[in-house]
Amino acid sequence: MDYEVVIGCEVHVELKTKTKIFCSCPTDFGGEPNTHVCPVCLGLPGTLPVLNKKVLEYAIKAGLALNCEIAQFSKFDRKNYFYPDLTKAYQISQFDLPICKNGYIDIETDKGKKRIGITRIHMEEDAGKLVHQGNTITTSAGSLVDYNRAGVPLIEIVSEPDMRSAEEVVEFLNSLKAIIEYTGVSDARMEQGSLRCDVNLSLRPVGQIEFGTRAEIKNLNSFRSVERVIQYEIDRQVDILESGGKVIQETRTWDESKGRTYSLRSKEDSDEYRYFPEPDLPPVIVMEDYIEKLRAELPEMPKEKRRRMIEKDGLPEYDAGIITASKALVDFYDAVHTHYGDAKKISNWIMGELLAKVNAEGIELNALKIQPEQMAALLKLVDSGEISGKIAKKVFAEMFETGNNPGDIIKKQGLMQISDETALKTMIEQVVETNPKSVEDYKAGKTKALGFLVGQIMKQSRGQANPAVINRLLVEKLNSM
Repeated sequence: MDYEVVIGCEVHVELKTKTKIFCSCPTDFGGEPNTHVCPVCLGLPGTLPVLNKKVLEYAIKAGLALNCEIAQFSKFDRKNYFYPDLTKAYQISQFDLPICKNGYIDIETDKGKKRIGITRIHMEEDAGKLVHQGNTITTSAGSLVDYNRAGVPLIEIVSEPDMRSAEEVVEFLNSLKAIIEYTGVSDARMEQGSLRCDVNLSLRPVGQIEFGTRAEIKNLNSFRSVERVIQYEIDRQVDILESGGKVIQETRTWDESKGRTYSLRSKEDSDEYRYFPEPDLPPVIVMEDYIEKLRAELPEMPKEKRRRMIEKDGLPEYDAGIITASKALVDFYDAVHTHYGDAKKISNWIMGELLAKVNAEGIELNALKIQPEQMAALLKLVDSGEISGKIAKKVFAEMFETGNNPGDIIKKQGLMQISDETALKTMIEQVVETNPKSVEDYKAGKTKALGFLVGQIMKQSRGQANPAVINRLLVEKLNSM
């Protein structure tokens, strides 16, 4: 039987506030376990939550960037369940009246543009972190709890079940991550857990309208894991259905090392959480002028920035797409462009040398040692003929490692391009004299011989000879012989 895969996502985004959602404890990543805590986020008796206004601001900005309707009246609710990382045995979240709803993201697929619906965005507090004493949660002999993360502000972004493949899901998540980064409400660092994805996946026979029974796979923190999870779950559920079994509604966990999912617990429905309005927090009432004020503060979004780079800067669509996929990358590009006018040369170096180094070293773009003005200075040195493109790549590698200025590196290592014709003529004389066979080949019309001779001169000059000057002088020499 042919099946259609149906996928929706729930994405938890940690907001980039200085303090937690209902108390003044810091939200800094890391720190010794259980040091960023207080009676409020530990849920001790007699404490009362107070909403951090910055959380509301960031939630609304995210909603506006994702084309959502912003609720002028919303409220908080208690989501009741017991788990060791939840000190109060309930989570303060939003249920029936979320702050944002009915949004969308347009993604590109192999069949063209596709709109993925955003059902809702709601504010909530994060739980603590369980540190399992074993290789995986399913084989752990015990767990420790770190409550530093308890009370860190989250928004949960819930998509419609509009995606039909792993490729669509990854494109959706890439677009969502970029939009969130652009708004500045979160750094969206998946490796630090500030963006985590739950995948809801079900199968149904092709042509059937009703959805199948879904499985939810929790807390995926890389796009690679998302792709692998989806493929594994499709295969698992097909095997169950083809053997005459039934897929059960459950929550599953992903084991990255084994490449498979494991059952954690049966999936709860909303009524099992016994939601009721949070009695210690008043409703959230937002005025229209406040919403419009926040809308006006939104920066240029990826789609608009990409269009601007194509139309104004003259970049190819491919280049603009690569650069605008990351807020940090586009900020670097813009900063270089303020000092250097050739957008295409900038994009070539960013997509070539810079991203190659970043990927090889596995570092964050925000942690680059090389500064935009240094990159611009390097490109100007190539344009002026002071260094060759080959030498520039060597200089760039040193700049990337040390953050030193290109001029200082060139001076220290003696890498200045040789354009002096007297010095170059001496090298040409030596190479012509020691390679008579190549000279004869050139005279016989074998043009490859010229390239060989140029290569020998570049080798002799340790790559510092000006290629354009060499070619001109060498051709003049050979034609005069």
